[in-house]
Amino acid sequence: MKKSIILGMGLIMSVLITNATAVIRDGRKLEGLRNSVLRLHIIAESDSEYDQSLKLKVRDALLESNIFENADSLESAEKIARENLDEIVNTAENILIENGCNLPVTAEIADVEFDERVYGDITMPSGEYRALRVKIGSAQGKNWWCVMYPPLCIPAACDVEEDKAAEELFSESELDIMYHPKKYEVRFAIWDKIKEILEG
Repeated sequence: MKKSIILGMGLIMSVLITNATAVIRDGRKLEGLRNSVLRLHIIAESDSEYDQSLKLKVRDALLESNIFENADSLESAEKIARENLDEIVNTAENILIENGCNLPVTAEIADVEFDERVYGDITMPSGEYRALRVKIGSAQGKNWWCVMYPPLCIPAACDVEEDKAAEELFSESELDIMYHPKKYEVRFAIWDKIKEILEG
């Protein structure tokens, strides 16, 4: 009897250790992905049709400016963004003025909490990411986002480029997370809860 209890306890411990190892391993993969991208986050003044259309015009102007075309790393992308915050604001405000709007625009590099977002076949897990955040007016409206670095944003669209482009920009483990998010759902939830407790 004692032997079967010991064996049972050993089996349970083995399962717990294996699961804990998987959670830590996949949690590290998730942090690697979160720390490898710079997202563009544009927030509209309001949810009115007019303000939402202005948000998209600002989006297109910023993407067409090719601000990040010379970025070859996350660090250089963030540096370029910081050095060009005034230009980013001016570009956005000029677009607003051209469309009969004189709302102020602010731009900053910030750590932003995002919900899970999907475009195309790619899913970006929820969590905190570094972002170039552009706020139009009081920024109370719906937002638009994409991945600015690596360069998955394209002008006049909110989809990623072809899958091949993503495959050239991300590691195999990062792509696995983005293409198969359901596989990691439970482990990522546990990982984030553990992080919340440890950082709380």
